[in-house]
Amino acid sequence: MTAPALPDLTTYDGVLFDLDGVLTPTAEVHMHAWRTMFEELFAAWDVTPPYSDADYFAHLDGKKRYDGVASLLRSRDVEVPWGEPSDASTADTVCGIGNRKNDVFARVLRSEGIAPYPGSVALLDVLIAAEVPIAVVSSSKNAEEVLAVAGIRDRFSVVMDGVIAERDHLASKPAPDVFAEAARMLGVDPARSAAVEDALSGVQSAVAAGYGLVVGVDRGAGAETLRDAGAHVVVSDLAEFVEKAIPA
Repeated sequence: MTAPALPDLTTYDGVLFDLDGVLTPTAEVHMHAWRTMFEELFAAWDVTPPYSDADYFAHLDGKKRYDGVASLLRSRDVEVPWGEPSDASTADTVCGIGNRKNDVFARVLRSEGIAPYPGSVALLDVLIAAEVPIAVVSSSKNAEEVLAVAGIRDRFSVVMDGVIAERDHLASKPAPDVFAEAARMLGVDPARSAAVEDALSGVQSAVAAGYGLVVGVDRGAGAETLRDAGAHVVVSDLAEFVEKAIPA
């Protein structure tokens, strides 16, 4: 859609953002970490078909880490014990495999750093200037570190992340739990608020939570896929909303 057709996000009671792929390009780091880990795992276990990027979008993108591992293994008819979050990354459990991937992700993040998308930062500036409450809704347990490394943690009073989701036993996206809880934490009504997501499961979560506007950001999932999941509008970059919000 072109900018004139987009809604003005400053008119909403709150705007709640996914993190990876929406505010920061960490989705690329996640994709790399998942690919590296699963290619090695599938080769060692002689699992077929081999891992592909399609697996990331179908089973991992937007979900809590361990739920994603279980979903992908299930797609290959592989069952392993769930284990515990404290499992060593060498353990052949769902949690151990998830922790193995996180070791790769953390190493890349700390060695290379991360910068937020300029268009996303520009939109945050507009919303903050308009005094619109904003929050992060992420399935990642690394959300706090990513926001800090990206230099944007101080912009958000509410960060609903994978640590809170696990602590409070909230179901992973596409269930509505995390987006519903984030709205409660921010003190806004989802029906009068906007959610911004790049993942199929995230769009489905926001729709299920009853958000008045669900924005899809196409970073690779596909515009039609995001629309089919329930996104009301789809953009390629959040900078498209900035022109709408700033009068000529």
